[in-house]
Amino acid sequence: QVQLVESGGGLVQAGGSLRLSCAASGRTFSSYTMGWFRQVPGKEREFVAAISWSGGTNYADSVKGRFTISRDNAKNTVYLQMNSLKPEDTAVYYCSIRRIPLAVPTTTPDPKDYWGQGTQVTVSS
Repeated sequence: QVQLVESGGGLVQAGGSLRLSCAASGRTFSSYTMGWFRQVPGKEREFVAAISWSGGTNYADSVKGRFTISRDNAKNTVYLQMNSLKPEDTAVYYCSIRRIPLAVPTTTPDPKDYWGQGTQVTVSS
């Protein structure tokens, strides 16, 4: 059974940094696209960043230059380094893995993909 477990969220002041981790288990995901989404109450889940099986990355415009996504295939883990955090980055952050190997990244949350339980990130002003 596939499980994704996020960690690293917390409370940070504006301008600070956090590093989120998402450890996957149940199969090897080296050939899968992995990504991060976020959601605030009352709003739809939105795309943050993705990294393909080949290492290509893409980011939401709102986080470009501040966030960096990376992966460690040996650890079946994807990371999100978040720098220069802003209060508007406050959200629950979800890790996602495309269900099909070699699938292209998507900016639309797909309920058929694998999802973690989420980790809260709060940025105070």
